[in-house]
Amino acid sequence: MFLLVWLSCMWFGSSEYNPNNTTRLFAAISLVDQGDATIDEFEALTIDKAQFGGHYYMDKTPGMTLMALPAVWAADRLSGNDTRKPPTEFNDPRYEPFMKLRLRLAVATTAAVLIAFASVLLFDLATGITGSPRAGLVVALGYAMATPAWGWSTTMFGHAPVGALLLIATWAVWRGTSGTRELGRWRYPLMFGAALGWAIVIELPAILPGFAIGLWAIWRTRAVPWRRRLMLAVIAAAAGIAALVPMLVYNEIAFGLPFKVGYQGVVGFEGMQQGLFGLTYPHIEVLAQIIAGPDRGLVWVAPILVLAPFGLARLIRAPETRDLGWLAAAIAVIVLLYNSSYYYWDGGYSTGPRHSVPALGFLALGLAPLWQAWGQTGRRWIAGLLGLSMVINLAIAAAEVTAPHGFHFPVYDPVMTRFFAGEIRTVPSDWWHWKTGFGLAFYLALALPMLWFLFRAVSLSSAPPRDSLARIT
Repeated sequence: MFLLVWLSCMWFGSSEYNPNNTTRLFAAISLVDQGDATIDEFEALTIDKAQFGGHYYMDKTPGMTLMALPAVWAADRLSGNDTRKPPTEFNDPRYEPFMKLRLRLAVATTAAVLIAFASVLLFDLATGITGSPRAGLVVALGYAMATPAWGWSTTMFGHAPVGALLLIATWAVWRGTSGTRELGRWRYPLMFGAALGWAIVIELPAILPGFAIGLWAIWRTRAVPWRRRLMLAVIAAAAGIAALVPMLVYNEIAFGLPFKVGYQGVVGFEGMQQGLFGLTYPHIEVLAQIIAGPDRGLVWVAPILVLAPFGLARLIRAPETRDLGWLAAAIAVIVLLYNSSYYYWDGGYSTGPRHSVPALGFLALGLAPLWQAWGQTGRRWIAGLLGLSMVINLAIAAAEVTAPHGFHFPVYDPVMTRFFAGEIRTVPSDWWHWKTGFGLAFYLALALPMLWFLFRAVSLSSAPPRDSLARIT
């Protein structure tokens, strides 16, 4: 599962010209090559920037940039480029290969790793609450390869990594409170605190769903003796604070103040001055567009999610999973309401509502009880929607995860039209100059056997035990 998802995310690439990608990489390049966080020499190449005094900076929280530092350092050594004079113009012939190498390495070592790890833990969680590895596989694939979490994991945007970290924190609480033995293990509160802390370092709005997971952790440990409960809380808090420290160090290096953030100096986006960094209150008409609008609607980019509300309702009705069901529903609602409250709710160039991506894994969790409870016909419907969603998101990841404005129904045009025209980005086509169709075929030659192996493995594990001493006839 890990290898399939990781391969799928690193195989297809996003644009090295996209300002959300570039501003994070420019900051990483400056930190590695110059030891400061200014992007003055690159500021003309991105609209996503902040200005303080006479200098320009990345306008994001630094999580993705900090995770990209090893990749940028490695790219400098691998390429042998003169990093003292990086390309600072789009028409510089060095720009595209320079940025492409650093973007691809950064994605392969950050977002792709996190979503792959989260998909494995989600498989374990869904299997654990249903007793069905098949249900676990449906949920894991439904999250990682049947929603835009896949496409956004080919970028340096923070939405997919935040969603992965929220799932990791949720798994840590669920697993860490599943028995007396697990309650005594320090690794679960450590993972819980570190995941939530780092999610905030990547995207500040992660505080909102993170708070819900924290309340759920308190509820799950309500019967634990107070001494042990205090120990768990101290470990989790220490891990969370430790995860936040790199952000404070970055802020000190960049702005001279540990609690100053790039959003305070955003250039050119007047909507960020409304409310709190562009956050006002939920708008019902915007929420409708996020869920079902032809331009950004979730149901078009991930049809499998139309089943999510019914599955979450089943989780809530079952006493054994009621608390988990309420948590998943609460996080989905929190993220969607946040998205509908944001001035730039559509995400600019975006296929689907990118600000809602952190909710996708929690919505996919609703597939588990449906698979477990439904009969053969119902499971065929789930499998059909899952397959359709995987094809759509293969096209999104390969062709266009940042659909420009001006398209009424981006899933069809530009996504599907570009995909079937062979206008896609793959590792072989980008680096070995293969035809894009061959690059896609090579991916399928690697991924489909892995997928078959996973289905075969869960089928065997779900099969009733056979008598090993049965007479052979």
